[in-house]
Amino acid sequence: MADNRLRCALVYRLEAGDETSVCMLAKYDHASQYETTPGAGNEGSLYGGRDKSYADAVGMVIGNDPPGATAEAGTLGGFKVCQSEVHQVVYGSDSDGLCLAVITGLKYPSRVAIQGLIELYGTYSEQFGLQAKSATTNSLTKKSKPVLQAMCKKYDDLSKVDKASSIIGKVDEVKVQMQDNISAMLKNTEQAESLAERSDQLNEQASVFKKKSTDLRKQMRCKNLKMTIILVLLVGGVLAIILVPLIMRAKNK
Repeated sequence: MADNRLRCALVYRLEAGDETSVCMLAKYDHASQYETTPGAGNEGSLYGGRDKSYADAVGMVIGNDPPGATAEAGTLGGFKVCQSEVHQVVYGSDSDGLCLAVITGLKYPSRVAIQGLIELYGTYSEQFGLQAKSATTNSLTKKSKPVLQAMCKKYDDLSKVDKASSIIGKVDEVKVQMQDNISAMLKNTEQAESLAERSDQLNEQASVFKKKSTDLRKQMRCKNLKMTIILVLLVGGVLAIILVPLIMRAKNK
């Protein structure tokens, strides 16, 4: 997977001839600090991590396509970038053949990698420049580790060494925050719509209840009226039954 991580730093000595001879002097596997899975197995994978052939792979790249000529002595230049499917090698050398290289993810800005190599060159050439001219293969790895480690640790965090990356990081944070705000707003809108639907349902139910209660009240009034009429008729009938015979008797006397 392509990423923006700095994976490792390497130091070589280049010896010119019919073919450029490349001697690996030191290496620091920074990717082992955060990776736990092995990388691709072929030598051309240019993988930091646990692929222990990465130093040989980078040596092959440099040997096949050496850095360009450096005009000034005591400076690192002639930078080149070689990319695989997921990684890239950025490297350059000075006029004495001291070559520095880093492996990064494809999303790591090559200009920042070059900036890191130039900064590393100032420290490394001062401390190990003379030893590098005659050192044997991998003989400076242990001595160079603090210098290479410090450079990798510093340049692994792009926000601290590159203003553009820092701004991009802040923009991404704002984008994420805006997405969260929009999601929350949409969720609130959905909740508001749900509440509105419930309110409409309650209003409809209230209207139905009011209509039913009005109808029930009318029915009860009708029932009460009927009961009153029946009682009046019943009382009238009882009185008629009682009073009519009495009235008839009174007349006969």
